Amino acid sequence: MEKEMAPISEPENPEVLHSMSDMSKPLFTKSVLLILFVVAVLGVGSGYMLSGSKAGSSSSPLGNLVGSGASKGTVEGSDDMKTFKDTTEGVVTEGGIDGEGQFHLVRPGGVSQSVYMTSSIVDLSKYMGKKVKVWGQTQASTKAGWLMDVGRVQVLE
Repeated sequence: MEKEMAPISEPENPEVLHSMSDMSKPLFTKSVLLILFVVAVLGVGSGYMLSGSKAGSSSSPLGNLVGSGASKGTVEGSDDMKTFKDTTEGVVTEGGIDGEGQFHLVRPGGVSQSVYMTSSIVDLSKYMGKKVKVWGQTQASTKAGWLMDVGRVQVLE
């Protein structure tokens, strides 16, 4: 008993198969490159506009930034008192504790009363040795008794 094999027939829809010669066309034609360039320019332009190109614009999520310098009465940083609601006073000294904070405030009562600080808004190094009032947000810590992200500084002396 021999089995007859059915003949292989041509596909009913010849458009299903594509020739490999279509793959030889370049992916980046002049029109595609022009469109990509326009999209990049528009993206950079809109990013610049949305970033609020003026320092201290009220649309900033950090609030208005004011002042700079280190003379008595100077206030620098954010006016966002909802985020930076914790306050304290002391003399700014360099150094954190076991990797927590970059600076600390020396306060009356000894080392146990020090506030260790970090800030991405204010350059705390400008206030070294000065008595200041700081506004910040308390952060979780394992070594520091009090670790604060400082958002605003006022020079007292």
